[in-house]
Amino acid sequence: MLDKMSPNQRLAVAVLLSIIFFVGYTAIFPPVQPEVAQEAKTTEAVALKGESTTSKQSVDVANAAGHAIVSSEMSHQNTILTVKNEKFILKMDTLGRISSKELLEDKFRDKEDNHAQLIPSSGTKPLYLRFMDENLNKEAATVPYVASVNEVTVNASAQTVTLTQKLSSVIVTKTLTFYADGHYDVAISLSQDKRYFVYLGQRPRVNDKEQMMTVVGDMVYTDDDIVTIIADGDAEGRKSFTGVELISAFDQYTATIMYGFSKDRNIIVERDRESNPVTYFDGIQSMKFSGYVGAKEYKTLKAINPVLTNAIEYGWFTFASKPLFALLTWLHGIFGNWGWAIIGLTAIIRLVLYPLTYKGMVSMQKMKDLAPKMKELKERYKGDPQRLNQATMDMYKKHGANPLGGCLPMLLQIPVFFAIYRVLLNAVELQGADWILWIHDLSRMDGYYVLPILMGASMFLQQRMTPNNFTDPMQEKIMKYLPVIFTFFFITFPSGLVLYWFVNNLFSIAQQFIVNQQFKNAKNAKDAIKAAKEEK
Repeated sequence: MLDKMSPNQRLAVAVLLSIIFFVGYTAIFPPVQPEVAQEAKTTEAVALKGESTTSKQSVDVANAAGHAIVSSEMSHQNTILTVKNEKFILKMDTLGRISSKELLEDKFRDKEDNHAQLIPSSGTKPLYLRFMDENLNKEAATVPYVASVNEVTVNASAQTVTLTQKLSSVIVTKTLTFYADGHYDVAISLSQDKRYFVYLGQRPRVNDKEQMMTVVGDMVYTDDDIVTIIADGDAEGRKSFTGVELISAFDQYTATIMYGFSKDRNIIVERDRESNPVTYFDGIQSMKFSGYVGAKEYKTLKAINPVLTNAIEYGWFTFASKPLFALLTWLHGIFGNWGWAIIGLTAIIRLVLYPLTYKGMVSMQKMKDLAPKMKELKERYKGDPQRLNQATMDMYKKHGANPLGGCLPMLLQIPVFFAIYRVLLNAVELQGADWILWIHDLSRMDGYYVLPILMGASMFLQQRMTPNNFTDPMQEKIMKYLPVIFTFFFITFPSGLVLYWFVNNLFSIAQQFIVNQQFKNAKNAKDAIKAAKEEK
């Protein structure tokens, strides 16, 4: 049952169980899911007419535009072009859209052993062309494109195919060149100048489970290095962009990307009926650009065009995550194994943070040693908080202790953890990556639960070794059972992330052992000197 729960659900259950255990509430009900918002006026109709329209008119326009095309219309009979490669199969339909992109590598198989399908069966598709003229658009929805060839195989050399749609007042020509690495070049030309728009298409929906902090939706990256992300469910109104380097509709590991626009190309992002983003751009009589549909693999994207690496999204922690991923990639080049690269990365991070964590551990040990004296001060100055505060500060100063010394290093490590989390969460390179023994895919959970249990056990041991001076019994109980809660929480996290946390705990245990031993040796030396003086 646990492997069917999302991380957010496991966190809610963990918190629920801890509250029941500690507080004794008889029932805690999960929050009610928000109601689906009423169907909004579709932005397609606004773009077509430049004015508001009724709900019925919006639905009609959406159907004509291809936003409401159902899966039954995407049958094999509608396929006019099939592009084959040893790593993928791409198909285009009678509306001149990329209707299917299937990844053939075993590492992209799902739990049902099916190949990953990147293009959703419903919604807008990449390269869909919509005319501003409503009557012309309705005609375009019924007149099929014709392909110069029905099937091509892309290996060492690229393959070019021409799609043609003959309408009553205009002829549309799409010339596409496909490459083995998954990207394509496209040239669109019209026999007459007509206003039209080209769609990026809906984001891939390969992963049915959404990990914590995973953002999915659409992205716009502009030439001033600004990344704008419109997450699913958060789209509001209409946004326009110019100077765009790339647009992307993405999930955790894969993306539909278009790039190579002219600087004056107008990119538009609007919302659909579920407040998800819909991205498209205005076209001219003759235009060229490029696209890519596939995994967000850094080396592949960089080889196609370095600007595409900006499609790998790290959110707020990009400033730290990008160099950490570069370091992880470098370590993989040394070890040839992503699992050992993660361990090496953990070791380097711990080495860099060693002075900080060492000071924190020393401070916590000093605070533990001063706990009896603190108790004496509280008894002596009971009822006089001002004198107690002054005496406490004098004692801290005398013994070189800092009450915040143990907390501050931990707080400063939190951004590092989240940066690592985003790296390991978004690295498609971990898919199908072996480590050792039973770990055959670092992007998936440990099916035998060995790593989460080891992580929880190491966390428990670290906690036992770490000095504390809890004065609140409830706080002490919560900390005592925190390893259990974390084990439950991490149980279906990607193995690569659990491996990082487990190894990080091992380094903490070793470091805490050294600090504890130093204090023990110092105390033994002090006791020996005291005993020697008493004998004299």
